[in-house]
Amino acid sequence: MTARASLVAIAVATMLGAAFAIPAARAERLIVSVSNHRVTVTPNYSGEELVLFGSVEKDASTPAGRTAYDLVVTVSGPLADMVTRRKERKFGIWINTDYRQFLQVPTYLAVFSNRPLEAVASPEVQRRQQLGLNNVLLTQRVGPDYADVVPNDAFRSAFVRLRSEHGLYREATSAVTFLTPTLFRTGIPLPAEVPIGTYNIEIKLFSGGALVTHTETAFDIVKVGFEQFVATNARQNGFVYGLFTVFMALMSGWMASIVFRKD
Repeated sequence: MTARASLVAIAVATMLGAAFAIPAARAERLIVSVSNHRVTVTPNYSGEELVLFGSVEKDASTPAGRTAYDLVVTVSGPLADMVTRRKERKFGIWINTDYRQFLQVPTYLAVFSNRPLEAVASPEVQRRQQLGLNNVLLTQRVGPDYADVVPNDAFRSAFVRLRSEHGLYREATSAVTFLTPTLFRTGIPLPAEVPIGTYNIEIKLFSGGALVTHTETAFDIVKVGFEQFVATNARQNGFVYGLFTVFMALMSGWMASIVFRKD
């Protein structure tokens, strides 16, 4: 390679590096927060609702004609492996005949928007951005393969339906409210049996069917009191926890023998 060619190659590499190093300017950005970043679960916890609120901040590069926005909020809880089983009635009893394992899927999943998703973006954009319960990836073990399947798959539909019946999966297309053209809020309902862990919130802003910008935030759900003490020791001190449970069982039996003893 000649000296001139070497200089040209270096110049091209420098320009490409600079292009990738400088982030693309965005005309809008989202400023968001939640009403409580740490939800505590006590023995009498019966559920609650958090409030996500925020604003769309424009800058000089925002197109003058861009005044209407759509917002899609996706809340996902801790990941876990879960199983959906198919039951059939045989010989007068219900038995499990087949099952499907879901791998590292959200234990809690909620999608909120200000309008129906089909009015927010095209089906292609919905799939690409995973908007809605039908488009969120739920990885499954299908024979020797790992993949998601079509939304109307019997096992996938049953899995989403069962989680929805317990309030752990939900989709609401009028849950986000724009208080002004740039200020918004939405509620995040948390049922009584909500799983413990970290919850991620992804907020995506659309205009004219296209993604404008997005941001993320999070909150934690933790146990407190005696339940947290028991859960922590069960994970970290299994042997001591086992001895303690055996001791409690023996004490309960001894107390019952005294209370119900017949002289």
